[in-house]
Amino acid sequence: MIHNPGFLLTVLAFVAVIGPLVFVHELGHYLVGRWCGVKAEAFSIGFGPELFAWVDKRGTRWRIAALPLGGYVKFKGDMNAASMTDPAWLQLPASERAQSFPAKPLWQRAAIVAAGPAINFLFAIAILATFAFVHGESRTPAVAGLVQPGSAAAAAGIVKGDRIVSLGGREMATFDDIRLYAQIRPGEPVAIVLDRGGQQIEKQGMIGSVTEDDGFGNKFRIGRLGLAPGDPVIEPVSLLRAPVVAIERTGQIVRTMVETMGQIVSGGRSVKELGGPLKIAQVSGQAATLGLESFIFFAALISINLGFINLLPIPMLDGGHLLFYGIEAVSRRPVSPQVQEWAYKSGLAVLLTMMVLVTFNDLSSFGLWKSLSGLIG
Repeated sequence: MIHNPGFLLTVLAFVAVIGPLVFVHELGHYLVGRWCGVKAEAFSIGFGPELFAWVDKRGTRWRIAALPLGGYVKFKGDMNAASMTDPAWLQLPASERAQSFPAKPLWQRAAIVAAGPAINFLFAIAILATFAFVHGESRTPAVAGLVQPGSAAAAAGIVKGDRIVSLGGREMATFDDIRLYAQIRPGEPVAIVLDRGGQQIEKQGMIGSVTEDDGFGNKFRIGRLGLAPGDPVIEPVSLLRAPVVAIERTGQIVRTMVETMGQIVSGGRSVKELGGPLKIAQVSGQAATLGLESFIFFAALISINLGFINLLPIPMLDGGHLLFYGIEAVSRRPVSPQVQEWAYKSGLAVLLTMMVLVTFNDLSSFGLWKSLSGLIG
């Protein structure tokens, strides 16, 4: 039976997810930076007031801050936690200047920045590979074992025994592919290609829409065709193949993120579905009540999400830095400090706007605004 987590479990679960993932992300920057000979002046988990800190023999200040919503590594030559270049690095003594981030070749700077998101993906792949090795891989054929009467599949003319060749032009290799495709497209039209007794049949259908409750009072709209598989097929996964399966699953998750984001941008999906730190905290607690495996799997999903978000080409994020390095590689000269400053300010405004929006959505999902309107009324 699913139980709602208490406040203490929610907080502890949130910290247990975000803390290690932020550490892993920043550790990627730190380790590649050290490999490239860049001195790290500070390694921070969290923002805001410092709770405690220590300085290691290399002179790096390791700090734990009050707000566990992120972190940063401040390298020599950085002006701030956003890694804006400090013009004063040029006045440093030659020995110190050589240890500065801006002094390094373009490829090293890009490698240091990319290492954070990369290690988040590798962390998730390691978890998913372990699950694949332990539990095997679902390879249930994309065949209709059962067609629910009155469902979207029935309306499209799909019958028991049909093999779903493709949906919307995308090949369906397994039944899981059908589920993953349909669940983020409620109410959308879809072109269907079937194999019925060796003959290919093309049909037009509409993906059904259902509202489900996750057991914690959260309702959400998902797509359903109304198909059930035949006998499940679980294939064992060797130690060598496990990483391949994990990479494929990670790719599926990232593709779903990209497609969902595209739906929000195009207006096909409401921005109210975006969640922020409060929602992550809530779901962390919920995942913790479902057992250790569910909690670890949730951490893998958040790690992929963290890596993906950081690669978006928004200044202040790793993807923004990589965008600047890409421009520098093409133009053979760095982006001017004025343009960088403008871009960082714009990026900060975008991030703050997004934070306000997702926090508003989080509080709405918790029923705060309804409660306040009730008090006012």
